[in-house]
Amino acid sequence: MIKSRRGLIAAIVTLAGVVLAGVTFFVARQPSSTLNDELAAQVTLILEQASPGEHHAHGHSGFDSRVVCAVEPFGTEPPNATALVEVRWVYARHLCAITGESPDWAASVRASGPIAVKIDIPPEVRVPKAGAGYPDRVRQLIPERYHTLAFEEFSDDSAIEAARERFALASSTAK
Repeated sequence: MIKSRRGLIAAIVTLAGVVLAGVTFFVARQPSSTLNDELAAQVTLILEQASPGEHHAHGHSGFDSRVVCAVEPFGTEPPNATALVEVRWVYARHLCAITGESPDWAASVRASGPIAVKIDIPPEVRVPKAGAGYPDRVRQLIPERYHTLAFEEFSDDSAIEAARERFALASSTAK
């Protein structure tokens, strides 16, 4: 069988490596029980870390302050994605507030609505332009299977409450 101690150790290390690789592959392919939470966190980070130039391209302009966002995903591409690594596009509701103009959330400059975010390096954020024809632009941006969801309000206020808390903290530390 195995004639030396060195051979036995090599066999054990090889077997352990194969088992570890199998477990890692299995875990990575399992549905994420918190996929929406992971997507919300990822998109929030993308929006909050965008440069002022990128925010201007999204319709937010004229600020030198911090952006604080709430995000609630309602769909993905591919639609049957079960893990974050499988997701190419996220379709979500967003609400972003800009600190600086007012330390009060209710009086802050805000933007909201459905968005499409490509999870890539670098990420790509698409926001339908406001104004006449807005619903049609949303329908062009969001796949048909998600049209009804795209026009709904946030289903849970927890993301908005968390954003309000981060806004208050950012406003108080900016003084």
